[in-house]
Amino acid sequence: MKKAKSAAALLCSACLVLSGTAVPTMADSMKVVTLGADLSNEQKNTMMKYFNVDSSQVQILTITNQDERDHLSAYVPIEQIGTRTVSCAYVKPTQSGGIKVRTANLNWVTCNMIATSLSTSGVKNCEVVAACPFEVSGTGALTGIQMAYETATGEQLDSTKKELATEEMVVTGNLADEVGKNDATTVMNNSKMQVIKDNVQNADEIYNIVVNVAQENNVNLDSDQINKIVDLLEQIAQEDYNYDDVKATLEQVDQNTSGDSDSIGDIADEEDDTVNAGDTVDGDDILSNVDNSALGGDVVESSTENPSLEQETGLIEDTSDDQNDEDLSETEEPEETGSDETTDDSTLGNVDEEEDPTETVDNASAADELDTSALTDDQLTLFNRAENFCKGEYEGDTEALTTAMEDDSAYASVSLDSENGAALSKEVEKAYLKVLTDGTDSYQADGTEIYMSTELNMVDKAMKDIFGLNADVQASPELSELSDDDRQTLYNETMKFFEKLYGESTETYNTEDAETEETAEDSEDYAE
Repeated sequence: MKKAKSAAALLCSACLVLSGTAVPTMADSMKVVTLGADLSNEQKNTMMKYFNVDSSQVQILTITNQDERDHLSAYVPIEQIGTRTVSCAYVKPTQSGGIKVRTANLNWVTCNMIATSLSTSGVKNCEVVAACPFEVSGTGALTGIQMAYETATGEQLDSTKKELATEEMVVTGNLADEVGKNDATTVMNNSKMQVIKDNVQNADEIYNIVVNVAQENNVNLDSDQINKIVDLLEQIAQEDYNYDDVKATLEQVDQNTSGDSDSIGDIADEEDDTVNAGDTVDGDDILSNVDNSALGGDVVESSTENPSLEQETGLIEDTSDDQNDEDLSETEEPEETGSDETTDDSTLGNVDEEEDPTETVDNASAADELDTSALTDDQLTLFNRAENFCKGEYEGDTEALTTAMEDDSAYASVSLDSENGAALSKEVEKAYLKVLTDGTDSYQADGTEIYMSTELNMVDKAMKDIFGLNADVQASPELSELSDDDRQTLYNETMKFFEKLYGESTETYNTEDAETEETAEDSEDYAE
C-alpha cells in the first residue's frame, strides 16, 4: 500500500464562528454554508458555485484556524493541525432518512466515515456536502458540520457526544491508514451498531463484538487496534443512544462499505420514500445539486447515496477479484510503481491505500509539481525564489542561481549529475513548502536554535536532515556518493541563501554574543 503524506496541515472545516450579522429568516437558517477563513475570495466563490447556491439562499459562516485548534487539539497533535483553514461544508437538516453525505477533494476521510461519526454526535437526519477547492485530508470536517448543524437547527448538540464523534473520526482515520478506509469504517460502524442496538455495556462483551465483526469482514486487527476501538465504544455505550435514531445511517453505511451493491439504498427507499420524493420534486437535495464543473477535473469524491463514486474517482480502489482481472486484461498495466506523492496542502492525516495501476503515470506526473495553492502571495514569492536557488545550486543553472542570490558572481559550489540534482531540488523544495504551509505555531524549541526567525530555524533543521548533518539521520540518497565535505558545503551554501532570503546571519549573532560575553566579563572584573 502507498502512504500519501498528508502531514499536517490543512484540515477540512473544523469549527465555525458566527458572523455578527442579523439572524436570518427560518427558511434561510435551514441551510448553512461554511467557508474556510484562509481561502481567497476567488476560492470562496468557487465553493459557492460548487454548492450551487448564492448568499441570499443560505447562511454563511467562517471557520478560522483557532476554531480548529479549540475543537481538535484534544485528539490531534497541534503540529498536524497546521495554521490555515481552507475547507468548506454545506449543511441542510432534514426530517427523516438518516444522514446523507457527499465529499469532494477530501482524500483521507470518506462520506461513510463522516456519516457514522456524525450520528455519534447526536445528529439524526441531515444532508451534508463537505468539500475544498483543492485536495485536503478532511479530518476536521466533522466539527465544522456539527457547528453548521447547530446553527441551522438552533439546537445545541450534546458536548460529550460531539467529542466522542470527533474521537471516532480520528480513531477510524488512523485505523484506515493501517487496514484501508472501507475495512476501518466497517469495523467501527458495525461494532457501534451492535453495541447500541443491543445496549451492550460490559467491556468484555464489547471486545468480543469488535473481534467478531473484524473476523466476519476478514479484517486483521492487532490488540492495540482492538483496544482503541473498545475504549471508544465503552464511552459510546454510556450515552444511552436510541437505535431507532441511528438505524438508517448506520445500516446504510454498512451496506456501502460491505460492497453489497444490490442492496445499497434499500433502507433509504423503505424508510424515507415520502421525504425523498419531496426533496427530489422540489429540487432541494443538496447532494445531487452540486456543480462538479466548478472544481475542475480529477476530483476525488464520495457519496453515501452513490458508493461507486469512491471507486470511480480513485478515493477507494476497487479490490474485487473480478474487477481486477478485467482491468488487467483490458489495460495490461504493470504492478503499481509505489510512487511517493504529496496529494494535499499541509493537511492532517495520512492515507494508506493502494494506487490504481491505470493512474500510475498520471500520479507520477502530479508528484513532479508541488501544490502551492495554499500559499499566500508573500509565501509564494519566497518559495519561487527558493526554487530558483535549487535549480541553480543543485542543477547547475547559473542564471537561476544569480537571480536567486541577487549576485552575478554566484556559482554552484558542488557538481551533481542531472538526475541527482533534480531529485535534491525537489526534496529541498518539499521541505521548504512544508515549513511555509505548516506555519510556526507547532514548533518547539530545543535549545539548538541559531536564528531569530522561527521559520529559519525550522528550515535549518530540515536542511541538516537532508544533508545528513544530524548523527541520527542518514543523508538523502542522491547525496550518498558525495564526501562529507561536499555535503557540508552544500548545506552551508543552502543556508546562506535562506539567510539572505530572511535577512539574517548567524555571524551577526555570534559577534553580538561575543561582545555581550566580553562586557559581562569586564563587569565581573570591575566588581572584584
